[in-house]
Amino acid sequence: MADEVEEFLEEDELFEHHRIVVDKGQGLLRVDRFLMDRLPNATRTKIQAAIDAESVRVNDRTTKASYKVKPLDIITISLPHPPRETDLVPEDIPLTIIYEDDELLVLNKPAGMVVHPAFGNWTGTVVNALVYHFQNLPTTQNGVARPGLVHRIDKDTSGLMVIAKTEYAMTHLARQFYDHTIERTYNALTWGVPTPPDGTVTGYIGRSVKDRKVQTIYDDESKGKWAVTHYKLLEDLRYVALVQCNLETGRTHQIRAHMKHIGHPLFSDAMYGGDRILRGNPVGSYKSFVENAFKLLPRQALHAKSLGFEHPRTRQWLQFDSELPDDFRSVLEKWRNYVTV
Repeated sequence: MADEVEEFLEEDELFEHHRIVVDKGQGLLRVDRFLMDRLPNATRTKIQAAIDAESVRVNDRTTKASYKVKPLDIITISLPHPPRETDLVPEDIPLTIIYEDDELLVLNKPAGMVVHPAFGNWTGTVVNALVYHFQNLPTTQNGVARPGLVHRIDKDTSGLMVIAKTEYAMTHLARQFYDHTIERTYNALTWGVPTPPDGTVTGYIGRSVKDRKVQTIYDDESKGKWAVTHYKLLEDLRYVALVQCNLETGRTHQIRAHMKHIGHPLFSDAMYGGDRILRGNPVGSYKSFVENAFKLLPRQALHAKSLGFEHPRTRQWLQFDSELPDDFRSVLEKWRNYVTV
């Protein structure tokens, strides 16, 4: 139950994304005042921060607070969800920070660490560590449980995350995620070699009716959220493959569900059937080899390897890369050695 709650926190749930079409009879009114009237719980300060961060757009163009809305204008805005009361326990948990400035930080999350406190996992999370090491993170007022979070990765997925240290950075980064302009590259070890070697997987992702802990792909938009994953074969290892996946959207279990959908579940991913021998004859020395690999990597073989985005203040493009963790790298080397013998 604990893992299920954590794993199903959608990135979209961290923010409110509004699209407003101005009424035909609307008189001229400053856009900041208009939004205060239309959005409950949105303060003028929060709206101004969103405008400054270019997270308010009128007819798909950035705007100033003084802009006077006109009939049939289309206004979009991204805002962090308002605070909710909860208790957060600050914990002195080490964080591997690879970049930090006044606005944000980028950290390398280890596999097995939950991002966000949830039922059964109120401690030991990335958020518990953040509130210990950093004060006054955005949305920490009144003890809200998501300080600094603009996205998340699964508990047993390792890799890079960006954390906002200011309200301005949070709002600006949220807009980049909403516009799908943030570059997120993952490395995955899949069962079998994808054909074609490069491709795009799409579909509506939603919970399976057979198992509510699992996401599945639907053709019907009423059953899920649209998701797009681009993949590229990096290394053909006969029975398994090292694959690069780039996220265009950020749905729960997106890569795991998409790769299973095309017949290539992630190696050692128990939730999606990857913890069984799916390629090769499961007998003898080969069976022993694979079982040993499962023990070395008792989680899905997925790592958030690189992350690129526009800095909220400087507007410079920042690009970060991380090495594969030891468990992933050791299993990858074992497969390389096995297929070359």
